[in-house]
Amino acid sequence: MLITLKFWKCLGLKNVSFWISLLQFCFVFGQQKVIIIDPGHGGTDSGAIGRNDILEKDVVLNVAKEITILNKTLFDDRFAIYLTRYADTLVSLKDRGRLAGSLKADVFVSLHCNASSRTSQGIEVYVHTSRKKVKHIKVSIAIGLSILKESTGKLGFKERGVKFANFQILRETVVYCPTVLVEMGFITNADEADYYLNPKNIRAMALAILMGIKS
Repeated sequence: MLITLKFWKCLGLKNVSFWISLLQFCFVFGQQKVIIIDPGHGGTDSGAIGRNDILEKDVVLNVAKEITILNKTLFDDRFAIYLTRYADTLVSLKDRGRLAGSLKADVFVSLHCNASSRTSQGIEVYVHTSRKKVKHIKVSIAIGLSILKESTGKLGFKERGVKFANFQILRETVVYCPTVLVEMGFITNADEADYYLNPKNIRAMALAILMGIKS
């Protein structure tokens, strides 16, 4: 049975004035790590369709948006976070990869949901098989393991490990920075599909991913 985090009360908005926020932004500008969160699919590409007609493209976008909110409210804009899409639009894989290069990203995280049999469950992370960018691959694996630790250890998902693949989104971005693709559970599984119907659970997953990147 999936569980949520126990500390939602500490995720409320902070009562900080505009000027203090502006000063904090100026102080960290140029020092922030640039993180690109890539909500997979979008527009005419719904991705996987799960139980209760839940759509992969909606789940990943909701989690991505929550990551940006938590970065502001919980971590005081510790990272400069950009999304490859902010609405239900379809962006080409090549353009998503190019964004990592143009923004000089430090980390690229692509969000997806798995689909298989009703009994399949758990979270897995993919990194590219490249042998050319060894440094990026090593860091990618470390980030993947960290995200797995946060999401499975605190949210109750089964851990399916870090795996290697030649997915285009990994291939297009690993040349610029460490890159991982996170499969956030199986929406064809009743428990894991229902999990994402609750906004608090969307926030829990977003926080787990953000903490995984932060570690």
